Amino acid sequence: MTQFERQTLNDLNGKEWVKSTKSWFIINARPRSKKQLQHPAKYPEELVQRFVRFFTNKGDWVLDPFAGIGSTLIASKEVYRNSVGIELNPDYVETAMRYLEKFGNDMQSRIIPGDARQARELLHQSYEGHIPIFDYLITSPPYWDMLRKSRGGNDSVHKERGDKGLPQFYSNSSLDLGNITEYDKYLDKLTGILTSLKSLLRPQAYLTMVVQNIRDPDGIMRPLAWDLAAKLSRTYALRQEMIWCQDNKRLGCWGYPTTYVSNVHHHYCLILQNV
Repeated sequence: MTQFERQTLNDLNGKEWVKSTKSWFIINARPRSKKQLQHPAKYPEELVQRFVRFFTNKGDWVLDPFAGIGSTLIASKEVYRNSVGIELNPDYVETAMRYLEKFGNDMQSRIIPGDARQARELLHQSYEGHIPIFDYLITSPPYWDMLRKSRGGNDSVHKERGDKGLPQFYSNSSLDLGNITEYDKYLDKLTGILTSLKSLLRPQAYLTMVVQNIRDPDGIMRPLAWDLAAKLSRTYALRQEMIWCQDNKRLGCWGYPTTYVSNVHHHYCLILQNV
């Protein structure tokens, strides 16, 4: 057996394995602190742990190239995995570091400030040339520039954030994928970043992309999840998808009384493999 071959994918028993393979599930996020609310689209640690437990063993290495305020790192540390995140926004890096300091176990967790396009260089510098081989990648990239677009006249959570003086988008950086206005350009840039990470992953390692199909203010449906899956499948093997549902989100009266607009309370978790 080579250094990259694994006897088991994870340390779950048979019953836990079966329950984890259900193609849809409901997870509602735990309440956020005032500092965490500065991030407009944090995904829950419980979601990350569901996947990390299935696709890794204790002591494995997890990578998140769009780390935000560190949900992936916090979740990984809680279940005894090592983790590294890369994050463009220095304020988010500071928040992540503050929360990671609260955990006392000996798992390594490191968030690196910088652009995911330079992931290898950033890792090389941070680890003085001894870059970890990652066993799993999980991330939730910006959903295009949708955080910058109006949700209409309804009292949406997005609008409420603005009323409370909370950030409604990630940053003003020209490097931020959430500031790209052209959909095809955004999709190409995102795909380019994710494919460039292939050499950092061990052979047969899995990847999970948490994304959502989106409807822009002009009513055009952008199948982001499906477009990204198609593009990434040229580099990685697309294995399947899982559906993360939320049942505690407010229902908005969108489109009434003339136009169908759904309340989108689910995300696609694309499962790929480095082959």
